[in-house]
Amino acid sequence: MRSIGLDVHRDFCEVAISEGGPARAAGRVVARREPLELFARSLAPTDRVVLEATGNALAIARILAPHVADVVLAHPKRLRAISHAKIKTDRFDARVLAELLAAGLIPTVWVPDEQTRALRRLIARRRGVVKRRTQLKNEIQAVLHRNLIERPAVSDLFGAKGRAWLRTVWLVDDEQLTLDGALRQLDFLDGELARLDREIAERVVGDGDVRRLMTIPGVDVTTAATLKAVIGDIGRFPTARQLVGYLGLHPTIRQSGTGPARHGRTSKEGSAAARHVLVEAAWSAARAPGPLRAFAQRVSSRRGKPVAAVAVARKLAMLAWHLLTRGEDYAFQRPATVARKLRLLELTAGAPRRKSGPKTHDQQAVWAPAPQHQAERRLAEQAEIAYRRLVADWQASGPKAGAGATPERASQRPSKGKAARQATSS
Repeated sequence: MRSIGLDVHRDFCEVAISEGGPARAAGRVVARREPLELFARSLAPTDRVVLEATGNALAIARILAPHVADVVLAHPKRLRAISHAKIKTDRFDARVLAELLAAGLIPTVWVPDEQTRALRRLIARRRGVVKRRTQLKNEIQAVLHRNLIERPAVSDLFGAKGRAWLRTVWLVDDEQLTLDGALRQLDFLDGELARLDREIAERVVGDGDVRRLMTIPGVDVTTAATLKAVIGDIGRFPTARQLVGYLGLHPTIRQSGTGPARHGRTSKEGSAAARHVLVEAAWSAARAPGPLRAFAQRVSSRRGKPVAAVAVARKLAMLAWHLLTRGEDYAFQRPATVARKLRLLELTAGAPRRKSGPKTHDQQAVWAPAPQHQAERRLAEQAEIAYRRLVADWQASGPKAGAGATPERASQRPSKGKAARQATSS
């Protein structure tokens, strides 16, 4: 069985082959469909191929997969043998890939199905549109600031009242050109964003995982769809901590010898889009009554609101893992609020609006009356109070007994995991 390494570039792929020993260079293949298909037909059914997970690697892998035993996508950042090498050429990189594959030392990446890949592309496109809209809004704000124009007393400068006020603003020719151009681009991007939101909603409206994630306070369809696209199959994360690490919300740690461990900022590995929507959801969840607000206030009193927002985002990621793994909805959800979010999701996906008139039994929970909202709010506040009492009792109980709590103090509980294996092997 041969191990074949491909160093992928935009226009070509450098090929190296290992047959049980040092790899040898095997030329180049043009990175286009016809040459790649010809190359794939020249491979044996027992061959294994490895290439780094770059922009066009997935398309190449789909061409090669039917003709070989296995196609492995290698994690680029974890290939230290290539990224830290003193000699770095295309031929050398391809040989290293082939030799690492032969030795079974390739750090692989998970390859999602086509539906998940399409959702990821839509989420990335939406993120780019939102970023561009923010840039245009900042450009308009800069025009007003440069010309000493005070903002009007409106909640949204780019809403209906704000737009009407902007049309009355007098500016010099070049500044007026900038303002008008930014507003035209903003109108175009608003339309693009609406189309993307509808496409995303149509894809996830029947997804049980997305609807389950929306039971969490602060999590809307954009947050839930982003998490679904990034996580994919929740079964590939055995623990909630592994999902947190995959999203880059865990703190970095530096420790050596007998010195104390130093905890730094979050690692920010993985999807930036997932971290962004989780932090945005955390700000919203911190304002809604419930255990999450109590947790945010407890962290905020010690570390400040920005740190608390990241801590709540981490808590949301762990909560998402538990809900998706167990197939359960959030225990402290507010049903009327969740029903409203789900109905807005359906409307965005193109569901027909219900006609006015007598409400049926299934419609009563969608637009709930004020007394129902107030009753659910009181229940959430009671859950928040119970959480505060739980934390107070936990803090009053003192430090945990065990080696992790006090230096040179042995734990009274039986060892688990790695510690148990080490204890039995000694």
